[in-house]
Amino acid sequence: MDPKDRPSRATEAFFGRRRGKTIRPQQAAALESGFSTYRLDLTAGPPAELRSLFEADVRAIHLEIGFGGGEHLLHRATAAPETGFVGVEPFVNGMAKMMMAVRERPLANLRVYDDDATRLLDWLPQASLDGIDLLYPDPWPKKKHWKRRFVSPVNLDRFARVLKSGGKFRFASDIDSYVNWTLLHCRAHDAFAWQAEEAADWHRPYEGWPGTRYEAKAIREGRRPAYLTFVRR
Repeated sequence: MDPKDRPSRATEAFFGRRRGKTIRPQQAAALESGFSTYRLDLTAGPPAELRSLFEADVRAIHLEIGFGGGEHLLHRATAAPETGFVGVEPFVNGMAKMMMAVRERPLANLRVYDDDATRLLDWLPQASLDGIDLLYPDPWPKKKHWKRRFVSPVNLDRFARVLKSGGKFRFASDIDSYVNWTLLHCRAHDAFAWQAEEAADWHRPYEGWPGTRYEAKAIREGRRPAYLTFVRR
């Protein structure tokens, strides 16, 4: 995206809290040391070969937007050392939890970003990602707030630009209105094809799915999660 076309507001797509309760001293120390190793710096342009962002020799690169406490991202990055993972989480407490985890068990195939995901999407080279995960995003359930939902025509354009042909956009939620919203927006977008062969497919967790605390809460409260997959044409 040309810089002159960027929105003028400081953050385009992040409307939630950036801080919760005060982080502990050891979490603050983990953030400081972890950011020196894992945090992406967008002040310079991306490298010609995006795989060079990682210490590991990776063959594919996946992005997770809003990783929360990091349960899913840590599971995937640990299980697939040959894949590079970029995790975005503006919420300081969630990022602190992630940096505490990698301080105990470093990951050579991980990088993180702690600001608005749209900035990272605009920074990434075209057709540079093999997958994007948006798992249990803030549903903004009130109709007047629907415009704040991350799934939107402009962000799907961003996804389409950075995903390789055949790359996957995966979306999970327990909020029916947001699931329907995402289906409608993705099916209306020329770049994405929904992958579902039978009715049960979209209620079946992804292969190797470790579960998350958000999912566990939804199930406890009687909501049935949906797992959607769209392939970049």
